[in-house]
Amino acid sequence: MKKISFLGAGSMAEAMISGLLQAQICTKEGIVATNRSNDEQLMYLHETYGINTTRNKRDFIQDADIIVLACKPKDASSGVSSICEYVQEHQLIISVMAGIPTSYITQLLGKNNPIIRVMPNTSATIGKSATAISASLHANEEHVALAHTLFTTIGVVQTVEENDLDAVTGLSGSGPAYVYYLVEAMEKAAQEIGLDHQTAKPLILQTIIGAAEMLKHSQKHPSILRKEVTSQGGTTEAGIATLQQYNYEEAMIACIKNATKRSKEMGEVYSKEK
Repeated sequence: MKKISFLGAGSMAEAMISGLLQAQICTKEGIVATNRSNDEQLMYLHETYGINTTRNKRDFIQDADIIVLACKPKDASSGVSSICEYVQEHQLIISVMAGIPTSYITQLLGKNNPIIRVMPNTSATIGKSATAISASLHANEEHVALAHTLFTTIGVVQTVEENDLDAVTGLSGSGPAYVYYLVEAMEKAAQEIGLDHQTAKPLILQTIIGAAEMLKHSQKHPSILRKEVTSQGGTTEAGIATLQQYNYEEAMIACIKNATKRSKEMGEVYSKEK
């Protein structure tokens, strides 16, 4: 591909740029980025990755094979409106704006561009994102395959229907924060049981990493793996009993459901706009 243009130059755009260059999907000369007003961030991306940056919207769009909408959801209207006159219908639009329906982007563009809506998570910055992608009405299998190739550079990719993206947002989009919250609690517990931070942190992190690797490589259901660690009358049984006492499972389910609900609410705002 000749050129990928990023509208928005924050952490997700940087993660994608880094992944694309490392995977040699495109060259640094083939990537251009712009944002609303942060010149310092554009300079950082230019100096770090050697990509092009510009404030000229015509130059930004011209000859782009792919336009990545990586601005904040609240800036969707102003961002897309600022480039719509230069966008051509054959150009593929990839949106990483959480909660913004493809129908709303089509409305803002005033054109029937192929659009792929994407829900990565912040682990993209280290190439470990759990990403879901979905296609708009005007996107075909070739567009989906291209998006799949791009996002494989920053992690694992699943293709879903667009109406499932709210559930993905609540599950894996927000998911890293749930894990970080768990680690926060484990660090506080370690302090209360007498372990200093330098001793506890690597033990906690390796516990999380090791458990994730076990889940990834084992054919056993998580409940079986949990039971294999839990000896009758032992320490793990005592710990699990406490989690059950505090309705840990119910709290996690409610957490994900509420995040999903909020994603739907955000999307409905834009779906109703004319």
